[in-house]
Amino acid sequence: MNHNPIADTVQFLLQPGWTTVAFWLLLLGSVAIALYVYRAIPSQRTIEHVGNWLFRLLIGCMWWQQTLWKLPPFYTDHPEQPFGETGLAYWMTVMGRSAAIPLQGDFVNHIVLPHFYLFAPVVYALEVLTAVSLILGIFVRFWGIIGALQILNLWLGLYNAEGEWPWTYFFLLVLQLIFALHHYGRSLGIDALLVERWKGSRGLIGILVAEAT
Repeated sequence: MNHNPIADTVQFLLQPGWTTVAFWLLLLGSVAIALYVYRAIPSQRTIEHVGNWLFRLLIGCMWWQQTLWKLPPFYTDHPEQPFGETGLAYWMTVMGRSAAIPLQGDFVNHIVLPHFYLFAPVVYALEVLTAVSLILGIFVRFWGIIGALQILNLWLGLYNAEGEWPWTYFFLLVLQLIFALHHYGRSLGIDALLVERWKGSRGLIGILVAEAT
């Protein structure tokens, strides 16, 4: 039987494990935040804000789904396989030989892979936090840029990888920058509440909120 989006989505939402519970909490949290902001701030009651929230949520779900094949402590969804044949270590190996810039490939081969369990938690944490930021709409400008840098690393690192289409990563890079530049967290997200709370403030917190959201 061929895969289809509906069956794949149902499987994703119902597969057993703590990651499914965490995702459902994030998903319900996003909906609850959106409803609260919609009721609390009249200016948020537009189709533009609803659309921005939905697009941000969907890409946040994509980020979360992409953490599932690099789960700690082995950073793979097949820990029974030899190191480097699956999960994050495999794709780092591919990046080491496929990078568009030789310096990036050398860095992966000679620094990252020999110290894999030092770098792997950083990669995993950054992806999880990017997902949480987009799903809940918190500090989206900051994490949008962090996400864009992660995608830039993938775009250049897998540019010459067999079977990869570089435009895929470039489109994701553009999406992340759009989220950051256009303050997508301020559409039915926590960022909208932060901006409303600190609107007009010239203090340090007000400045940080304005820049990070």
